[in-house]
Amino acid sequence: MTLVKKEVEGLLKRLGASACGNLAVHTPIDGSQIGSVSIASPADIESSIAASHDVFLEWRTVPAPRRGELVRLFGNALRDHKDSLARLVTIDCGKPLSEGLGEVQEMIDICDFAVGLSRQLHGLTIASERPGHRMMEQWHPLGPTLVISAFNFPVAVWAWNAALALVCGNSVIWKPSEKTPLTALAVQAIFEQAVRAFGDAPEHLSQVVQGGRDVGATLVADPRIALISATGSTAMGRTVGQVAAGRFARSILELGGNNAAIISDKADVALALRGVLFSAFGTTGQRCTSLRRLFVHDSLYDSFVPALKAAAASMPIGDPLDSAHLAGPLIDEAALTAMQAALEEAKALGGILSGGERLPGNGVYVRPAVVEMAAQVGPVLRETFAPILYVMRYTDLDAAIALQNAVGAGLSSSIFSTDVRECERFLSASGSDCGIANVNIGTSGAEIGGAFGGEKETGGGRESGSDAWKAYMRRATNTINYSNELPLAQGVTFDLG
Repeated sequence: MTLVKKEVEGLLKRLGASACGNLAVHTPIDGSQIGSVSIASPADIESSIAASHDVFLEWRTVPAPRRGELVRLFGNALRDHKDSLARLVTIDCGKPLSEGLGEVQEMIDICDFAVGLSRQLHGLTIASERPGHRMMEQWHPLGPTLVISAFNFPVAVWAWNAALALVCGNSVIWKPSEKTPLTALAVQAIFEQAVRAFGDAPEHLSQVVQGGRDVGATLVADPRIALISATGSTAMGRTVGQVAAGRFARSILELGGNNAAIISDKADVALALRGVLFSAFGTTGQRCTSLRRLFVHDSLYDSFVPALKAAAASMPIGDPLDSAHLAGPLIDEAALTAMQAALEEAKALGGILSGGERLPGNGVYVRPAVVEMAAQVGPVLRETFAPILYVMRYTDLDAAIALQNAVGAGLSSSIFSTDVRECERFLSASGSDCGIANVNIGTSGAEIGGAFGGEKETGGGRESGSDAWKAYMRRATNTINYSNELPLAQGVTFDLG
């Protein structure tokens, strides 16, 4: 037994979970097997969906503030287990421990948000044109919610959805990535602790269903699933979206992001360099908000790019459990293959490569790659889930914004500038077309208070804060007649004589 596997078993036991089954689980830290999970059979899937539907019918009648109490208890349980869960996140997906801790903190934060929200699920009172009438809106629970999460944020994205879904009165089914299934088991065990403390929550309010694409496809197609929140590739989202639309289900799609930043000639260069480094190479470039494209003003290019290359070359990379390392491994060999293919294509198109080589040792560790490109062509137009940053010159801001927008995805973007007019142009209706547009910070590191998501091939979905909760509920417009008359709207008459 490896030391990592032994630690995983200890962490799972501490969190109240266990892992055994027919699907082997490997850690990207060194490639060793750390456990196994059971893949859901068709009968298991049917049982989970039926239970989720039944429990929804009960949970929707519980007052929303009472539902919020369960989420409050869950948030407190996460606080109690933060260090252990964060360590398991790091082992399961390979992100640095600091980021694992940040991910669990994000879960705690969204629980706090949802608890407050449980007393604010309010609609509107609307003036009626008819005398003696009142109009109003109500928001009601929607139904069983399916959350499909990706490996790079194995627990936080589920929490964004689950915390809101639960306070909105929905039941939850979680289909985690088959690459990071152990964290889902641990979170489910922690949630069940909160359920026991709550006292009278119905069983099967939250369930984990393990498996690959076929399991996800079965869940997505089932008409009892009212809402599908899917995080992953654009290709996956196209399939999910078509199936959901075919049965008129609601979907929240959080898909790819070929994100860009602009470094103005009026930028705070030191600030910009720090922002670019984390955005591009944090989480080993495996965030949907990772920076992929960088447009640097011609007057700064010859000084900024060498400094960027030097900083990328000096980044400490290695075991993510060691706090001295700023980046860990890629998730698997397939990710390395995709990275190498993109770099070879870029070089064939004239790209000048710095870095990108595989580092020695177990696990898939790579040096961040900075690629200077004369034009936005080939792999620059596509998202490669790896630490590759394509760098290009620009002279005109409007042209740089147009290049930024000239890709399929529309998730995150940023500009580094101290010129307020440039910043406002970037944020205007004719500026960035992304769901996230930042000024003097990078493309990564969203807070839970704002709605998270993007446009175009990113899917258009919104999760987490602001009014994202509305996607988890159905709206009812009500008109109440408290008079003895029956006037019709728009002056229509219907007189029987």
